Amino acid sequence: MSHTGIKRDLALGAAAAGALSLFLASNAPLPWLSAAVTLAAYGLVAGLVGSGLRGRRTLGWANRLTLLRAIVCCVLAGALVHPDLFIEQAGFVIALAIAALALDGLDGWLARRLGETTAFGARFDMETDAALILLLCAGLWSSGLAPAWVLAIGLMRPAFVIAGLALPWLSRSLPESLLRKFVCTVQVAALPVALLPTLGEAPRLTVLAAALIALVVSFAIDVFWLFRHRQAPRHSLRRTP
Repeated sequence: MSHTGIKRDLALGAAAAGALSLFLASNAPLPWLSAAVTLAAYGLVAGLVGSGLRGRRTLGWANRLTLLRAIVCCVLAGALVHPDLFIEQAGFVIALAIAALALDGLDGWLARRLGETTAFGARFDMETDAALILLLCAGLWSSGLAPAWVLAIGLMRPAFVIAGLALPWLSRSLPESLLRKFVCTVQVAALPVALLPTLGEAPRLTVLAAALIALVVSFAIDVFWLFRHRQAPRHSLRRTP
């Protein structure tokens, strides 16, 4: 079965990621270094996508939208080479984050609409959200706009996944939750707001603290639910599509 369509989409994604990175870092001392990091990150994404979609002809429109959001993540990873870009090019960084936020949810809706819903697509969507949040947090901290505790917002999801390796009941599927989806959206919306150049330090820290508290509450609810159902057979739990 041909993979030409997937390879073409991934190649176009690489070109877009490189171009966006060079534009963002055009006034930085070593713009090519940002582009190199961006493309290295994108290479990892492309490898995971190619592996996850082995045997399929195309990405599908839903996965294409998620890939666009992943490209934003890769560009932000490259920007971390020059942390001042999160201040000097705040407008462009915010625009990228807002674009990713606008596409979030649309890919899931499109997957359901077109019958493209897959376990890989759902995981790709979720991990892209987590990466975007972590990278925005890293940008806020590395640029000096926020203290180190802001990293807790981005590291909570990876910590949860790692904890699941030691406590298997934490890795069970959770039921759908509007609160969880809302809190995730709040994180992705609050972080670009915190990057606004006109925002003072006190309002910025207030926004970030509120986002962190909301995330802690959401994770606490999920952990409590998983703990209560830790003895239940896996097949008896309602799974997230």
